[in-house]
Amino acid sequence: MTNADLTALTGDYTIDTAHSTIGFTVRHAMVTNVKGKFLDFSGSLHLDGGDPTASTASIDVKMDSIDTGSADRDGHLKSADFFKIDEFPTMTFRSTSAEALGDDDYRITGDLTILGTTKPLTIDLEFNGAAKDPFGNERVGFEGKAEIKRSEWGLTWNAALETGGVLISDKIKLNFDISAIRNA
Repeated sequence: MTNADLTALTGDYTIDTAHSTIGFTVRHAMVTNVKGKFLDFSGSLHLDGGDPTASTASIDVKMDSIDTGSADRDGHLKSADFFKIDEFPTMTFRSTSAEALGDDDYRITGDLTILGTTKPLTIDLEFNGAAKDPFGNERVGFEGKAEIKRSEWGLTWNAALETGGVLISDKIKLNFDISAIRNA
């Protein structure tokens, strides 16, 4: 898009959770990846097409909405071994800076809070485009990825494997597919 096109996108947006995904991938038993996502989240964006560094993002994720395709595993993740959802029901991200990297690539940095611990997180994003949908909504889309070490947020439960290694990797790959609608 041209700079003039990006400037036209300046405004406030609400994440359309029906058409967005916040997901993750974790290595399990040293041999495979388990994927999951959160089903209940909300968020907002402020885009500044003229000055991308003035853009912001805010996301709240309900931790009891975790879905890995296994009710038993989801129950364990909600327990005191992992997310302690009774004590810490929400994970949050609040951006602190944004930058344009060139082409359709951007980077947003912010504070990720899990289990009451706040650490910086940098997310690399690709702008997927903007369109007016059949209902008259102005939409923008972004795809993003980041990696974290779960131990940095106090997520340390694990089990040793008989063959060496551990049941759950420390590295978690985060992925985001975000569709947001401009506020009226």
